[in-house]
Amino acid sequence: MDIRKTHQLLAGVKSGKIPVADAMLALKGMPYEDIGFAKLDTHRHLRCGFPEVVFCQGKTLRQITVIFEKLSAHTDRVMATKADPAHYRAIRKIMKNAVYHEEARIVTLGKPPKRRSGSPILIVSAGTSDIPVAEEAAVTAEYFGGKTEKVFDAGVAGIHRLFKHKHRLDAAEVIVVVAGMEGALASIVGGLVDVPVIGVPTSVGYGSSFKGLAALLAMLNTCAPGVCVMNIDNGFGAGYFAAMLIRRRSKNSFV
Repeated sequence: MDIRKTHQLLAGVKSGKIPVADAMLALKGMPYEDIGFAKLDTHRHLRCGFPEVVFCQGKTLRQITVIFEKLSAHTDRVMATKADPAHYRAIRKIMKNAVYHEEARIVTLGKPPKRRSGSPILIVSAGTSDIPVAEEAAVTAEYFGGKTEKVFDAGVAGIHRLFKHKHRLDAAEVIVVVAGMEGALASIVGGLVDVPVIGVPTSVGYGSSFKGLAALLAMLNTCAPGVCVMNIDNGFGAGYFAAMLIRRRSKNSFV
């Protein structure tokens, strides 16, 4: 249950408009709802500021739709990540207003909160092949209240493409750098700016990149200060963390 719904419920009980029994029924699924194959963290929005997100990979269509439907009873905004078209079609059957962000492989329900003014979260991808993970980061950051801008295909093989956007690097409040192959772009960006840099290694690359391991290790071993690193292909984690940083710095609850 999100903060707005909880406030309305408690205000209704206080005013006498909502019977205590009805309020107890609404709160029955807190702090989590056990549906057998999953225990839904319906309290997460109140505890962490953002609702629980559905990770689709490895789940059946039925499991995904049941989880999505149950979560939507507690919050106005539900997100599913690593979702393919089949996942979306299944969700769309029960939630007609669900939206599929195809390149990011994300399904969302409900509108994001009003975006804050001020400096953006800048999403930078090294290559075109890294764009799906970069889009996952961008959609996530915006869904949780951030304002994003994008610079795509600006990797180290043609570093002048990045320097063209130096003014955008300088204007950003947080920068997410998405790179496969050797993953060097995060270090370069980290050495140019005075804001947090979130590195996201991708599984893009030839055999000796070991499906992103080379990029992951390169980012972890960066000598540039101020760079933190997500797991391989975890654009969601980067977007979520960037939104948390913005939220904390602006002291805005995004509700």
